[in-house]
Amino acid sequence: MEGFNGCRLEGDHDDRDSGGNDYDGVGCHFCHRVMPTGPAGQTTRNENANFFVDDSETCATNGAFGPCRRGPYQYPEPGAGSPPHGWEYSPEQQRSELCGNCHDVTTPILGPTDASALKRLILNDGTVTNIPFPIERTYGEWKNSDYGARIFADGFVTNEPRTTAERYGETCQSCHMRKSADPAARACVSNAPGSRTNNLPVHEFAGANAWVPSLIRDLYGGIAGLNRVAEFNRTIALAVEMLTERSASLAVALDPLGAGAQTLTARVRVTNLGGHKLPTSYGEGRRMWVNVQARDANNALIFESAAYNPATAVLTHDAQARIYEVQHGIWNQASGECVITDGAGREQFHFVLNDCVRKDNRIPPLGFRGGNNLEMRPVGQTYPETSPGSGRLVNYDDIVYAIPVSAGAARPISVTVNLRHQVASREYIEFLRDEAARVNVPSETAMCQTQRPGGIATGPRNQRRADFMFDLWNNNGRSPPVNMRTAAATTE
Repeated sequence: MEGFNGCRLEGDHDDRDSGGNDYDGVGCHFCHRVMPTGPAGQTTRNENANFFVDDSETCATNGAFGPCRRGPYQYPEPGAGSPPHGWEYSPEQQRSELCGNCHDVTTPILGPTDASALKRLILNDGTVTNIPFPIERTYGEWKNSDYGARIFADGFVTNEPRTTAERYGETCQSCHMRKSADPAARACVSNAPGSRTNNLPVHEFAGANAWVPSLIRDLYGGIAGLNRVAEFNRTIALAVEMLTERSASLAVALDPLGAGAQTLTARVRVTNLGGHKLPTSYGEGRRMWVNVQARDANNALIFESAAYNPATAVLTHDAQARIYEVQHGIWNQASGECVITDGAGREQFHFVLNDCVRKDNRIPPLGFRGGNNLEMRPVGQTYPETSPGSGRLVNYDDIVYAIPVSAGAARPISVTVNLRHQVASREYIEFLRDEAARVNVPSETAMCQTQRPGGIATGPRNQRRADFMFDLWNNNGRSPPVNMRTAAATTE
């Protein structure tokens, strides 16, 4: 319990990288010292960051400088390209399982069986399963897609190294750690320029979060702190590029609008280009939606679905709004429903207490075979099979909008469709603030005064953490959505 509430973390948010700073986050040594099994051959559940990490300070194999850094390369001895530290060949670092150990998250297991999970999944018909509640399933989504199925069908579930180029195409790493094409690429300054051209996966780890890195940059990234403004800007740019260029495609088509017709039919298709659900990962507050706007020949707005107000961060849930998200809730035995709101109708986000899924309409990845898997199947929306009996769901969502057109509207009518992604909804940020006040969480300094007298120089300090987060949200664009794609069409 010494780390309770994070009060025994050492260092500070804006300390430069050092061995004594717990705010460094996940660094090189962690991923490159991960072992596939424990010292006695033990295996773990592939979730919740259940890793075995080599804590040896010396390397018994290649090179004696420092602990072994493990990776998927065999270097010549001695010479060209060999790293200036101890190393050991390991295929673990090129497997999606390495990523999946953090990107599948399950309610804690308190005993040796699934039935002893802290929370078990309850289905919306009231069935209590023995499945530990699946909080996140990004890795499981990938594994049950065509991308994951090809890797596993290829036999790469053993310790054998990959031997063909085809085996590199469908992993987490191939998308989130693309290879550098720089003609001068090299692993470090000790290697010759060009020694790793087209064979150096860049550790960019681009995902969908373009907003939080901007907060860290502005809080701690300046010259007086981490001195990494340029690096944060590059991280933000990579996240935006991932969202706008590599995550989805969008198309819209309009049915013919007759001379006297007062309803325009717009057909929209959103296609998931990724290897997991879209959106995926941490579900609380994260969402994607389709904004549809129709304008007459005078550019007057005559219809809008899923309108978003950046001044208030309010997303309008109109009758035709398509909002892709996962909603976890708490099963109410008396009412027989998965409850996601409080008595006042406000959304609740009880991460640890949730035991049911009220909604999961996120778009499946290509060839998704998890349609009958209780841990990751769609809830509240049906995605058809690619062909009857195939067991593979389509990786797109077709939406039909009925747009009212008054008799006096100037024609032609133009329809613009925007696909938008947001990291943190207003409802989520306000819930954190309100819940912290309800249970009277103390300020950061007061909470940690025993373990860390005087507090630290940065961060919440004399605020509750949730109040600090709310202020950051309110003063930094309120988690502005990224416009992923735009499509448009005009009536004839």
